[in-house]
Amino acid sequence: MRRRKFIKLIGGVAAAWPLVARAQQPTMPVIGFLNSSSPEGYAPRVADFREGLKEAGYVDGRNVTVEFRWAEGRYERLPEMATDLVRRQVSVIVANTPANVVAKAATSTIPIVFTTSSDPVKLGLVSSLNRPGGNVTGVTQLDVELGPKRLELAHEIMPVATRVALLVNSAYPSTDTIVKDMQAAALSRGLQLHILRASTETEIEAAFAGFAELKAGVLIMGTDPFFSGQIGRLAILALRYAVPMIYQTREFTAAGGLVSYGGSIKDSYRLAGVYAGRILKGDKPADLPVQQSTSVELIVNLKTAKALGVSIPLSLLGRADELIEQ
Repeated sequence: MRRRKFIKLIGGVAAAWPLVARAQQPTMPVIGFLNSSSPEGYAPRVADFREGLKEAGYVDGRNVTVEFRWAEGRYERLPEMATDLVRRQVSVIVANTPANVVAKAATSTIPIVFTTSSDPVKLGLVSSLNRPGGNVTGVTQLDVELGPKRLELAHEIMPVATRVALLVNSAYPSTDTIVKDMQAAALSRGLQLHILRASTETEIEAAFAGFAELKAGVLIMGTDPFFSGQIGRLAILALRYAVPMIYQTREFTAAGGLVSYGGSIKDSYRLAGVYAGRILKGDKPADLPVQQSTSVELIVNLKTAKALGVSIPLSLLGRADELIEQ
């Protein structure tokens, strides 16, 4: 009897081993992806982010889980979304502007990796680029600083135009800086700069109607993730209202925009994925210097230029990184 009891005991322990082993396995880490725009507009950026994660040794669904929170351009939703991710105790938060500012306000312990086209020091995200300090680091790309250059391109494309319009979203943290820099650049060239503001889809269409009334020569799009989520709509409206428009990224010209000039967002999100992976492996945000993506692309859509009746100078075509003809 004693021998049978002993065998039963051993058998029961052996059967429990798989359960104990499963219980001791580490929980799959979770990355909170907090974005102020929409999943449709940022699908390419999500792919770039996943590429960076893969470089760092992580694949979504295999050894890491990415939970997405999209504000769909409604920035007032961001605090609740950030709080939810903090409550979930995610391992890392990856956020764009202004979601990154909101995320930092929500937690001082969970690591945050930001992407931004603004100065992260001025935004209050980090104390310095080389020594971020705290729980935040990330990637910047040239964009806000390129506003005056886009104005220069606008003047080059439409040299006889004395009026230029700038489309901005007042809810974006760097809008005041963008407007100030553009006004100074316009003044130096003897141009009249008109500011058009839009924070919703309805206001975007109203802005295009306003541009038509201004009889301005070119419309320049200000930096804002909300506009990045409206790529197709902006391109359609530009053609409908016959508006020569200068954008930031290739996605806009590929969708039918006239010209884009800006930093590589693709590279920024890939690098953000790499940093998120390094943090999951144990690196501290305070020890990871802010990376700066310095590549800049000039893209021209010749098909759109023809449709709008705009003649692109040969000097500009010669500098273009890509010409879209179909």
